[in-house]
Formats: sequence, structure tokens, C-alpha cells
Amino acid sequence: MEFNDLLAKQNIDPKQVLVLRHRPKEPRLHRALPLMAADRPDLYNAYQQTQTPQVQAAMLKAPYVASFVGHSAGKAFFVGLYRNAGSLPLTFKQYWELPCHKELKKFGMTGYQGGRDPILWFELERMKFYSEWAGKLIVDWPGIDRSWWRWSERNHIPISAILEEDLLNPEMAAWNQISLAWEELSLLPGKWREALRQWRGIYLIFDEADGKGYVGSAYGRQNLLGRWTNYAASGHGGNKHLKARDPIGFRFTILQLVAPDMPAEDVIALESSWKDRLHTREPFGLNAN
Repeated sequence: MEFNDLLAKQNIDPKQVLVLRHRPKEPRLHRALPLMAADRPDLYNAYQQTQTPQVQAAMLKAPYVASFVGHSAGKAFFVGLYRNAGSLPLTFKQYWELPCHKELKKFGMTGYQGGRDPILWFELERMKFYSEWAGKLIVDWPGIDRSWWRWSERNHIPISAILEEDLLNPEMAAWNQISLAWEELSLLPGKWREALRQWRGIYLIFDEADGKGYVGSAYGRQNLLGRWTNYAASGHGGNKHLKARDPIGFRFTILQLVAPDMPAEDVIALESSWKDRLHTREPFGLNAN
């Protein structure tokens, strides 16, 4: 079976479908895009609603856009089918004034660099087309990987697999393998959020800018999820040394998990021990005490 067969079953002419396989060249955006598709579909859609001149010209002719994310070499997973409801022109200034583009820039998106005012913003409306297979439907991507867009009717796009696991809501990694960039804290999959809500312990914030670290503890009502959600919103969590820094270089890892009923004073004592062992107190680190 091929992707065109799925389109035909829903009475959609493959001639009208432009297929995109997103693989951002920006590393942070590349890691975050599947998380956006799951947790922030508005942000994911904003990423594809403006395009390069060549793809923009094709989208002007496309009533539908089938959206995929690169999974591995020669593979892609399905995110959704979008109806193209038209376009609006944006100047360079208007483009970068949009909140979604400001947010995408935090993930390293290069975006529109001017030189061809205006750029077109396409009104893409996600359809219910096989929505239950989003993150599960894997296709083979024919030809070379860098050829990331094509007309569906002109290509054979075989269905490789329909997974049980949802790649848009993956299982939680082992706690000692977690390493999250600051901007990824706001895009945690549902299963990850639930696990972090149950976990309490000691964590490390590492600043890639100069290698300095900050040790903290989480033992409140929301445990690690509560603390890390706070950092996602503020960038500093109230710490005076973190306030003076750009959080874009922060990475979050877990040093130790503790029992869910461990008294707060014992958790704080462990936190102090880790500060000593990792030398994160000022002036060598970012802990003020």
C-alpha cells in the first residue's frame, strides 16, 4: 500500500497534494519539531506556513499539504494532512512580529531573512485524515533525503509500517539518560510530564556558555515537573545568578531520584551534598548558597 492509496480512499486526488518531509537544518529545531507536533501543533504548523520561493510557488497550486517529519534515512512519519485555505502576504517586519516566529527563533529557526518582500503565509487547516495514525504511520521516502518536498501523484511513497508506539508521545527515557535543553522544557510529551510529576530528587542545570552548573532539588506538589515548568516560563526560577544569563544554553539533567515520601529536610541535605561534590557554589558555580 502507498500513501496515494490512503488519499484515494478519502476521495482526495493525489494530484492536489503537496508532500513535505520536514528535517530542519537547525539542530535545536530538529530535536524539537516532533515535540511541537505533539504538544504545540500551532507552533509546528507555523513552521511550515511560510516557505522558500520554490516551495511557496508549489503551495500556491496545492489544495492540500501532507506533512511528515524525517524519522531516519529514507523514512518519515506522518503528522497530518492540511487543507490549504489561501495565503496572506507578510513583510519582513510583520513576519518577525508574529509571536509564533519569535518563539520558533528560540529554537534556532533561521526563518525569513528578507530580500523578497512580501513572503506568503499559508492558512493551513489540519484535517481529520487518518489522525489516529499521526506519529505511527511510517513511509519510505523515495530518492535523496534532501529532496524534501514533492507532488504526491508523481511519486511512489510506500507505507513502511504502522507502529504501536506513538512517536509524537514517546515513552519516558531512563531518568539518568535525560538531557533537555531549556527550550525543550515547554514541549514535554504527555508521558514525560506524568513521570516528572511523580519524580522528586536532585537536578543539575549546566550552562553550555561557560560550563558552570547549578544544583537544585524538587520535592513540592508537582516535584520535578513543577520546578522545570517554572524554569521553562521564567528561564531562571528565581535564582539570582541564573537571572543574569541567557537560558538558551541551559541543559537539565537529573542527578539523583529520591523516595516520594522523603522529608524535605533530607532532600535539601542531599542537594547540599551534591553542591559540594560538583563544586557549584559561587564563585566556581551558580549556587549562591
